[in-house]
Amino acid sequence: MLFTCPGAAARGGAPRGATGRHRHVAVDIHCHVHHPAADEMVKHLVVPNREPSQRFSNELSRATNRKQMENVWPCLTSVDQRLRDMDKMGMDVQAISPSPFHFMYWLEPEIARKMSRSVNEHLASIVRAHPDRFVALAHVPLQAPEAAAEELDYCVRQLGFRGAEIGTNVVGTEISRGRDEFWRKAHELDVVVFMHPNGFTGGERLADHYFTNVIGNPLDTTVAVAHLVFDGVLERFPKLKLVAAHGGGYVAHYPARMDHVWGARADARTVLKKRPRQSLAKLYFDTIVFDREQLRHLVNLWGADHILVGTDYPYDMGMYDPRGFVGECSFLKDADRAKILGLNAARLLKITSRLSSMGIRPATAPSSGRPAKKRSRR
Repeated sequence: MLFTCPGAAARGGAPRGATGRHRHVAVDIHCHVHHPAADEMVKHLVVPNREPSQRFSNELSRATNRKQMENVWPCLTSVDQRLRDMDKMGMDVQAISPSPFHFMYWLEPEIARKMSRSVNEHLASIVRAHPDRFVALAHVPLQAPEAAAEELDYCVRQLGFRGAEIGTNVVGTEISRGRDEFWRKAHELDVVVFMHPNGFTGGERLADHYFTNVIGNPLDTTVAVAHLVFDGVLERFPKLKLVAAHGGGYVAHYPARMDHVWGARADARTVLKKRPRQSLAKLYFDTIVFDREQLRHLVNLWGADHILVGTDYPYDMGMYDPRGFVGECSFLKDADRAKILGLNAARLLKITSRLSSMGIRPATAPSSGRPAKKRSRR
């Protein structure tokens, strides 16, 4: 059955006003907004199949993607629809970030600057209209590292953004190399960098079965994270708040082989001074893994403090019952459920102090059985 929005986009979520059992705050670190005006700015420059997600897809996948975009367009572009779906999912706050289709790192720097600013002003307008429901992560022209740093600085200092969303490669080159201006600025500002893939650049074998997304997206994240670790970015900038989408790809589940090669071979120690696991332990991972045993593995490896709820709203590869998925993890203590559902993200996004003013009580202990206090509504 083809995924549709809005009908199925919020399936399974508990109402925000639900009473009875203790209700933790929920903050979505992984959700997207599309800005059609940005598309208009660059439509004369777009070349078919330039992006890996399109280039390495067969015709059936392309047709399915076109139909999906028609279905989810209201969710990507309508704030009213988004708010309704958030309520159905029981999601208190979204950290809205640009659609990955806006990355366009192949654009010339000057037009890229203008497009980024257009996307960011649009995100800022959504936050201004609904400050109790949204915070924003900026689009930055990562192909021009100095411009990316400048845009991040503007968005954080002038627009009140909480960080940026970036891709996992820049036209096939590593985000860990030649972009220290951006990483230094993110480190200095102490803001979130949410890393999201858009297909795998070497995807010649991934055209069928939507493998360009199913395998390719987590694979590109894996390669990007591995370079960030072994190229020493996380050692040079130890306080980076880097969140890796889709559970961090495959690398989040396979640190031991990295540690082994670092100890066994000189060619793995050209930059990195300490074990890879020490850099990996600084990362954060979202919950979009589709299986509670895989989530348990993430928690066991990296701790509940480093796991954040994500939905990937509104795409068909998302998870739209975050409360049910995390709430029914029997291996989690209630305090850890509270962290994963929202407290970790609130801390990283620096909105913990705002929760009470938003009518949210961020309790971390089991409830006394009394009905949960309803939030005030605007």
